[in-house]
Amino acid sequence: MRTIIISRHKPDRSVDVKVVRNGNIDRRQDGPNEIKKNLQNLQTVLLNSNANPIRGRDTFGYGCAFCSDQYQDAKNLKKHFLNEHNSDKLIKLMSEKLVEHVVKLDITFLNCALCDKDLSSLEDLMMHLKNDHHKEIFTDVRSSIVPFKFDSPELRCAVCTVEYSSFKQLQEHMSLHYGNHICTVCARAFMTHKLLQVHLRRHKTDEVQCSQCDKTFSNPEKLRGHEKRIHLGMGKRNKCSVCDERFLDYWKKVDHMVKVHGAPPVVLKCQACDRTFDNQRALTSHTKKDHLLERKHKCAECDMRFFSKSNLTRHMAKHTGTRQYRCDVCFKAYGRKHTLREHMRIHNDDRRFACSHCGQAFVQKCSWRSHMRSKHGEEV
Repeated sequence: MRTIIISRHKPDRSVDVKVVRNGNIDRRQDGPNEIKKNLQNLQTVLLNSNANPIRGRDTFGYGCAFCSDQYQDAKNLKKHFLNEHNSDKLIKLMSEKLVEHVVKLDITFLNCALCDKDLSSLEDLMMHLKNDHHKEIFTDVRSSIVPFKFDSPELRCAVCTVEYSSFKQLQEHMSLHYGNHICTVCARAFMTHKLLQVHLRRHKTDEVQCSQCDKTFSNPEKLRGHEKRIHLGMGKRNKCSVCDERFLDYWKKVDHMVKVHGAPPVVLKCQACDRTFDNQRALTSHTKKDHLLERKHKCAECDMRFFSKSNLTRHMAKHTGTRQYRCDVCFKAYGRKHTLREHMRIHNDDRRFACSHCGQAFVQKCSWRSHMRSKHGEEV
């Protein structure tokens, strides 16, 4: 039996937004009427249900859209929102700011605050409020409200239940369902007209030249991106949410926040085995290599195939006989860098393989194994 999370019970109310009843909305762009209709829908939903908006999610958890609080568990964010921000005036004020962007709405265990009825989707709630409680809900509008559900340990799409390992991936997936604004040049879908307009600037063909170097670009948007990355040192787009540190790689930012700021460590579990990973790239690589047995790189000399190009390159040393890695001490040459590193332990007297019985240590693992077998009768 499931538990219904805090309902908002309030008397009947309406929001002072003028209703346009011409029956013909321009579906090509977000005009003032469409923005007002989305605002009306958002306010009606927030005022008459237990749905709550989410600012976003990072390693510190899900962020409240009305304040700076964050929670690792989305259920605790919902409780916080309904307890701390249960104010009609605040909801109306903040909704006007939220509706300018994509509104991420948690509809877990969705419940009508007027009659305590449970609803399974945002669309069902809106039709219920419109038909059963006679609230003003606009159905002739491209919604900028995107629903999310957190009723299972996995991150699943609230529309098609496809599973994702990160909230970022799930958000990108939602464009498939709420990509109401289509680019006529490349067919990419965007959730709001504003996002589409930003994207369209990339397709402009007015060639412009950088004032600080000789590079030219097909539009001002690409020029600005170049200037930020190259000349202003802003190429590291992944900014830490606590300090001013920036990173080229998203997962390096996550690792920084865990190690430096004490954010909870990221644990991504493989769905096919018990292994866990601290970043999506490692999990994806593991899945392709160990479970899907992906081997795209084929040796031109034999039938062997490899997962990565680097593995193929190391293998090719067998066929070519090339010994490009040379020891600076004794000048011996090797076909693989890994083999040279192992050889260098001889010169450094790095005896990392120690016998647990007599304490004798060895540079090479094969020497240690031979010792364990001949002296102590153990196969290791």
